[in-house]
Amino acid sequence: MKSRLAPFNSLRNQISIVFILVMIIVLGIVSILTFNLVGVMLKTNAEKQIQQTAVQANGRFDTLYQQIDMLTNQVVTNETVQTLMQNIMNGEELEEVELQQRQSLLKVVNTFPAYSKGIHSFELYTADKIRLFPMDKKKLTARIEPSWIEKANSAKGQLVWIGDDLKYPDSFLAIRRVSIMNQSFSGGGYLLVRVERSYLQFLEVDGESQGNETHILLDSMDNPISDSYEGDSKKLINEYRRTISVNKKDFLIIKHTSEITGWTLFILTPVDELTRGFTSLKIAILISGIIGFLIFIFSSIFISTMITRPIFNLTKAMKHATEGELVTNPDTSSTLEIMELNQTYNQMVENTNYLIQVVYEKEIMRSRTELEALQAQINPHFLYNTLNAFYWSLIEKEEEELAENVVAMSDLFRYTISHPKKDDWVTVGEELEQIERYMKLMKMRFGDRLIWRITAPEDSLKIEIPKLIIQPLVENAILHGIGNQLGTGTVFVKLERFPNNIRISVIDDGPGMSKQTVESIQESIEGITSSVKKNGMALVNVNKRLRLYYNDDPEAGLSITSQLGQGTCVSFRIPIKRGFYDG
Repeated sequence: MKSRLAPFNSLRNQISIVFILVMIIVLGIVSILTFNLVGVMLKTNAEKQIQQTAVQANGRFDTLYQQIDMLTNQVVTNETVQTLMQNIMNGEELEEVELQQRQSLLKVVNTFPAYSKGIHSFELYTADKIRLFPMDKKKLTARIEPSWIEKANSAKGQLVWIGDDLKYPDSFLAIRRVSIMNQSFSGGGYLLVRVERSYLQFLEVDGESQGNETHILLDSMDNPISDSYEGDSKKLINEYRRTISVNKKDFLIIKHTSEITGWTLFILTPVDELTRGFTSLKIAILISGIIGFLIFIFSSIFISTMITRPIFNLTKAMKHATEGELVTNPDTSSTLEIMELNQTYNQMVENTNYLIQVVYEKEIMRSRTELEALQAQINPHFLYNTLNAFYWSLIEKEEEELAENVVAMSDLFRYTISHPKKDDWVTVGEELEQIERYMKLMKMRFGDRLIWRITAPEDSLKIEIPKLIIQPLVENAILHGIGNQLGTGTVFVKLERFPNNIRISVIDDGPGMSKQTVESIQESIEGITSSVKKNGMALVNVNKRLRLYYNDDPEAGLSITSQLGQGTCVSFRIPIKRGFYDG
């Protein structure tokens, strides 16, 4: 099996297979996410649109209801009705009502329904619940339940919606108490309103058909006013969910309750109508995926060939070395790395051929050893000269800010790599200058987010301290204090002098640490526990150096204080007298 697959186990095939697998995964993830996001977006937008439709429809029902309320209020407050009802309350018999008053009442009651297409007729009843108009002395309790009369009394003149008219199925009923204004708005009778059922049917919004939408309009007692739902609307209301399945068809339900009437409108929309464009979307995603996949296959084959062909030619040239013949490879490539590899190989072949011809094998080995030793050395002056050339190049291009940063970087390297005294001890002033340079370089990264302050008494700048003993703490404060928060952060380097020692504190206003975290770090730097996280390594190293340089001072060592949301302070005390350990 290995011998059959060996020819196919090439770098080109491996690169192509990896590229194709990555493309399949990427296309699959993108297609799934796109399909799901677009689907959710379509459903959400449709739901918002239907919700708006429900709001508009309920607004129209509110308008119709308010129209009925306004007309009935005009009837019960009409002067003729008020006078007639007051006379009846004062003891006048119905038979004694003058003909002129009856004609006026007939005119009033027959005129107002003309102002509304929904009001079929009015029925006027006395406080004793006897019908005054039409004048047939029928009882109000014969038309409606006594409980509705009690609700009308409790409403104190407000319109009370009753619902279905049991006598006329094509109508609804509403009742309003007639309050006599000249007698402290006491009850003087009742006005029964008969409303056409067709008046409150669900209307199209903005003149557009609602398609296969189904609606249910319920009054405040959950009795249907308008219902185009073919199933059991009571069950639907009691088991209300966002989506339901009816006859193996899913519906999205939008519910809206009017604050004016208390009526609730349900709109049911088939889910398949909301996702009607999904099929086209699937086809578009599938076609895009196939085209992208084909393009990526050709691209991966082209890239893998471009990478591996020069390597194959170089390998072919190298095989001649096993036969005792070192030949150069004239092949060229558009890839910089492979060109350098090829040039390096050709140079190596030329040098090797020259050395074989000129010197013995022993001299060749010695020369290689000396060459490797020379290459292993790092010459700081070369680094400084390079940075100096970079500085003048920036000056010529008038990049003064970058030029200053290059100078600061050069001084930073010079201070770190070497020191004029060839010693590990520097003055406090020199260490603080190094920190100032480091802060300027860090400002290139953090910009205006980084603010720093350095304070030290003038008489403490000549005190000698170990080199680079403060900078790791400043670096730790910037990276883990300022770097872990949004907005501006401040690093405060504070030096305080006491009679026998000085205290150096590095303070940041970052996110801070919990008490448990501080205790864990303190135990780590003291060597109590061996688990040291990456952000605590600098503290461990500084603490070890302090113990080493001031091994006779019991106060030598780091102290950490921190609070969540307040920041962190890392400080240490060292004697003014130089430590006994000189490195």
